Amino acid sequence: MEENKKQLYYKSTRGDREKVTASQAILRGLAPDGGLYVPEEIPPLPYTMEQFGKMDYQETAYAVLRAFLTDFTEEELRGCVEKAYDDKFDTSQIAPLVKIGKEYYLELFHGATIAFKDMALSILPHLMTVSAEKQQVEEEILILAATSGDTGKAAMAGFADVEGTRIIVFYPKNGVSKVQELQMVTQKGANVDVVALHGNFDHAQSGVKALFEDRRMAEELKKKGYRFSSANSINIGRLLPQVVYYVYACAKLLENQEIQPGETLDVVVPTGNFGNILAAYYAKRMGAPIGRLICASNENKVLYDFFETGCYDKNREFILTTSPSMDILISSNLERLLYHASLEDAEAVRVCMEELKEKGSYRISDTMRKNLREFQGGYATEEETAAEIRRVYEATGYVMDTHTAVASTVCGRYREEAQSPCLIASTASPYKFVKSVLAALGKEEKGDELSLLYQLEKVSRTAMPKAVKEILEATVLHTMECDRDEMKETVRKILEV
Repeated sequence: MEENKKQLYYKSTRGDREKVTASQAILRGLAPDGGLYVPEEIPPLPYTMEQFGKMDYQETAYAVLRAFLTDFTEEELRGCVEKAYDDKFDTSQIAPLVKIGKEYYLELFHGATIAFKDMALSILPHLMTVSAEKQQVEEEILILAATSGDTGKAAMAGFADVEGTRIIVFYPKNGVSKVQELQMVTQKGANVDVVALHGNFDHAQSGVKALFEDRRMAEELKKKGYRFSSANSINIGRLLPQVVYYVYACAKLLENQEIQPGETLDVVVPTGNFGNILAAYYAKRMGAPIGRLICASNENKVLYDFFETGCYDKNREFILTTSPSMDILISSNLERLLYHASLEDAEAVRVCMEELKEKGSYRISDTMRKNLREFQGGYATEEETAAEIRRVYEATGYVMDTHTAVASTVCGRYREEAQSPCLIASTASPYKFVKSVLAALGKEEKGDELSLLYQLEKVSRTAMPKAVKEILEATVLHTMECDRDEMKETVRKILEV
């Protein structure tokens, strides 16, 4: 470890008094009391924005993560960064910025699975294996993940054949696009399994969380040589790498004089599990010139209602939309924000989470609401989302996916009230949701969803990503399905325990 470097510890949002190092928090995923790990303090950026502006993505990633992962040596952390952000991304910039009209789109989909989850899941397996070595863990690390479409594939791609790891992913059988499903069921790797769940994403996520909280199951698996961990954004090792791209984007916009010194940038993020926008909040707390944090929802607008009323209520109809990665009624990472907004009142957070589990809703205090003033909610209907894809294409020729279109719609509405420059997180390639995108453009022809990929190539005048071409010829390797109440037995069956 570097000399004179202050050690940053992590603690649970629900009050467990044990402080752990970054490597311990990454390995555990979830705290023993069911809470999520948060840093004891948000460290300041180690360089000025002008200095960051001269760095490439890899240098930015090392500098930002070094501030959080203080028990990693320079050699360990640089090794993780180099392995993660290499030629698996189809652009040397890793996260390019594109100006379309007045807005800036931060394209986070240039990785192996053409979605923003690659940005963190490319590095998490390396952070985890280094953490296991540091903690002298002998068991095989068992990654359990629930996915609404993107996390699962990105996690499987990241962990495939990584020594000392095993990964099992659950996804909602009818809740992902055909491309998303094919990406998962064709994933190679001797240590990889994926299961189609008869239910929605919230069922998958709740089931995985219940497995994590099942101490008897954990002991049973430990005897068989396995140790639970998580690749979902409840793992702090998944969240922190996402902070990097917001610092990087702000620095590049400042360097290119798209924003001026002293000016702030509002950030609009299509939001499901709340990790992506929470990362922007952490970047702001570190010192990045971010102003408002605008949380964009689709018709499952539980987060919009929360920011409007202070009441989080998942007791509502679950709507399947054309932006399935946001079809979520329980946003796990919001717990971390509640912890910060309550001024680290772990008991208040614990009560909220218990009420959510028991009643499906909770209401935050006036103090917490006051401390959330920098956040604003917005939502887009299915019709508005499709209209935005068409509007932007007809005006500029740029084709965006459905999730980005939700954020773009909300940004446009917000811009009517505020004149600050906006950064829109573009979270997936339009090729991932080709049927919905072409339908929005009025160009969908009859035929299999996969045959439409070639039509999108013509319409968008952009080459089909390599990641998409590969799945068209890949063999289906995973066919297992299960009901909601069979997840535990399914895990046992896969592991033969």
